[in-house]
Amino acid sequence: MHAKDILIEAYGRIQEEVHAAVEGLDPDDLNARPADDANSVAWLVWHLTRVQDDHVADAFGLDQVWLTGEWEKRFGLGLPRLDTGYGHSPAKVTKVRVDSPDLLTGYYDAVHEQTLGALRSLAAKDLERIVDENWDPPVTLGARLVSVLSDDLQHVGQAAYARGLLQSAAS
Repeated sequence: MHAKDILIEAYGRIQEEVHAAVEGLDPDDLNARPADDANSVAWLVWHLTRVQDDHVADAFGLDQVWLTGEWEKRFGLGLPRLDTGYGHSPAKVTKVRVDSPDLLTGYYDAVHEQTLGALRSLAAKDLERIVDENWDPPVTLGARLVSVLSDDLQHVGQAAYARGLLQSAAS
């Protein structure tokens, strides 16, 4: 199995978990926060998708799906157009309100398709290409892809946990 095949498989797992975390939730549950300083399922899935969209597009020289697919307009969050949620205060987390799991999965699926297209184009040597010189050591494409993968898996796990808390409280 080649590295790109492993990455494609891993990113596919994120997609499965995103769908499982949000499907069947109503707007109240999507936007509920377990505590005042906690993130909602909607915010977590929106954020992990924004990060993947932003970082993969940047690493491969692509346009963000957020803009090309007009997802920014569909979400209508009133945030800066390139906001990914990084460093959001509780007040900004509250601004990320979503009325449908389909909006979240639709955006994620569109980003996932762009990610898969980029990953399918990879050759092993591409993973060594420097994509960000603002760090010491500079970040390679391989490290960036694993970083996004790690971040996304953490956040989708948090979304699944928050969903579980909501379901426990309801029963």
